[in-house]
Amino acid sequence: MAAGGRKLDVTVVLLDDGYASTAIMPIEVFHSAGALWAELVGETPEPRFKVTTASITGKPVRTPYAGLKMTPECAISDIERTDIIVVPTSGLTIDQKLIDNHALAPWLRKHHAKGAYVAGACMGSLYLAEAGLLDGRKATTHWAVAGDFARRYPKVDWRSDAVVTEDTRVLCSGGVMASADVSLYLVEKLCGHDVAVQTAKALLLNMPRTHQSGYALLPLSPPHEDDQIRKVEAFLQKNYHDTHTAEDLAERAGMSPRTFIRRFKAATGRMPGAYLQALRMEAAKSLLEHGHTPVQTVSLKVGYDDGAFFRSLFKRSTGMTPAEYRDRFAMMDVRTRPHT
Repeated sequence: MAAGGRKLDVTVVLLDDGYASTAIMPIEVFHSAGALWAELVGETPEPRFKVTTASITGKPVRTPYAGLKMTPECAISDIERTDIIVVPTSGLTIDQKLIDNHALAPWLRKHHAKGAYVAGACMGSLYLAEAGLLDGRKATTHWAVAGDFARRYPKVDWRSDAVVTEDTRVLCSGGVMASADVSLYLVEKLCGHDVAVQTAKALLLNMPRTHQSGYALLPLSPPHEDDQIRKVEAFLQKNYHDTHTAEDLAERAGMSPRTFIRRFKAATGRMPGAYLQALRMEAAKSLLEHGHTPVQTVSLKVGYDDGAFFRSLFKRSTGMTPAEYRDRFAMMDVRTRPHT
């Protein structure tokens, strides 16, 4: 809560034609923070946020789903002050959507200037960029539109490999379900780790992944046009657990080893060995998050016979041992109360 015990105000914008989950998931995360876990374990709820929904005009918005509309509580102009704004994904006709929702840009600038956190969920980062809030700042969005957004808004430091970015009270998330990540990220930032963990457990969500090493999703290569390298990337992503030399990969790409290494580094930003290691670390994270496989078995499954070497690499990559990572991020039984 804010100073004096005040609930923090969250405004979730509703837009026509978008993925409803990019609005609904933030609503549920913020509404649940401090409340749902307590109810589930028989304690007194202490809600940390007050959530308000607003559309540009105050009228209901349509969704792409037959017969489903969402009715807001008010228009964005009715919001006098708020602590957090979440902008969801709208439709894929970007130019038309910028026209339809042009009132968002000055409204977002005004509330950010007044101290609000502004978060774009998935393609919602479009409106933050259009408002100029992302100029000179780190940002992310859905991988499929990252290239287009980078061309439209070249002043933005696009990090399309990141799941969540934060820069001077401006946040973005990459992907539809990452709307939960950015929401939990703000819960943790503003209410503390314990409240965020309880919220995640109550909703059966993983803790948020962000741009930090222990949370980040695999930083795959930025968009590039090198088809031969893309084919090698796809091969590695399917066969990360096997041993691959630069010479073998170069032959697969139809290049000399020297040319292959140069082009691979230019396209992906990584040497082939480092890229393979990153793939293995991400696979290990997934195994640790979604089961009770022994660490030594995880090591073998991702391609490392030496368990001690794997543990060393994993800690260097994430800042945690495999066991610590599992303790922190593994899906937990909602019926399990935290240790006090």
